[in-house]
Amino acid sequence: MTSISETTKTLLKKHGYHLAGTHGAVKTCLWLNKSMRNTGACYKSKFYGMTSHRCIQMTPTLVCNHRCLHCWRAVEVPVEFPPVWDLPQDIVNGILDEHRRLISGYGGSDFMDKTRWKEAFYPKHVAISLSGEPTLYPYLPELIEEFHKKEMTTFVVTNGTNPEMVGKINPTQLYISLNAPDEETYQKACQPIGNSWENILRSLEILKDSGTRTAIRITLTKGVNMFDPQGYARIIGIAQPDYVELKAYMHLGFSRKRLSQDNMPSHDEVIDFSRQVAQALDYQVADDSRGSRVVLLSKDGKKQNII
Repeated sequence: MTSISETTKTLLKKHGYHLAGTHGAVKTCLWLNKSMRNTGACYKSKFYGMTSHRCIQMTPTLVCNHRCLHCWRAVEVPVEFPPVWDLPQDIVNGILDEHRRLISGYGGSDFMDKTRWKEAFYPKHVAISLSGEPTLYPYLPELIEEFHKKEMTTFVVTNGTNPEMVGKINPTQLYISLNAPDEETYQKACQPIGNSWENILRSLEILKDSGTRTAIRITLTKGVNMFDPQGYARIIGIAQPDYVELKAYMHLGFSRKRLSQDNMPSHDEVIDFSRQVAQALDYQVADDSRGSRVVLLSKDGKKQNII
């Protein structure tokens, strides 16, 4: 039994989502495709040494308690909590099987790097960030452990609304998405179901004492949340993360129904804003990727690969 209606399944499939089990999902990304063709790589490759064609983008649940304006995902599509949660082992096996099935179709392309295509069948990284809020899955710590047993690194991106779960998980790198410098902007930008601002602040406190690599990710949307760099710095300072990623909103997917191209900042605008945040936070610019319009900050201006 699934909590996802047939109409929703059809819409998700149309936009490249493939279900794994009753409530998990996987989707091949642009950068995996480019990396298999040897024509480019995700900024995470430049920043952290990840191999884009050996990375899986997935989620254990499509349920989310935010309706962010900038989200390219189908946040308007209703997804209910499942009556019974799939076991972590079943989700991992389902994700791996579905991922391999998806990339098998690339093998016939004349533009494919055959060596990289074959390597893609043996993924090394998993980004638990596709859609939904992963901390709503009650067995997230066990799910992460299952991937680690397969010697895969894990990136978890959470909106921080579930601090109890944030304190339980230990991925290779733990992100909190922070898309507002204050509560009023949070309500406007993230359109939460219920006000979770205090929970987010608590999660930032937990992040400070985390035993893993930590990061704050900010999606900058002109006219919505791209102001008050000192405000961002004050809140980021609660967590004292290893890294801060400031990335431009991109006019893609379902976000085109909510925002316009004018809401996209240029890379130069992202760099300028990032420098202001860095100065207020006493961090330094460690790197940037013009193609993805993203800037990386760290405490000492250095970066370290995850493996």
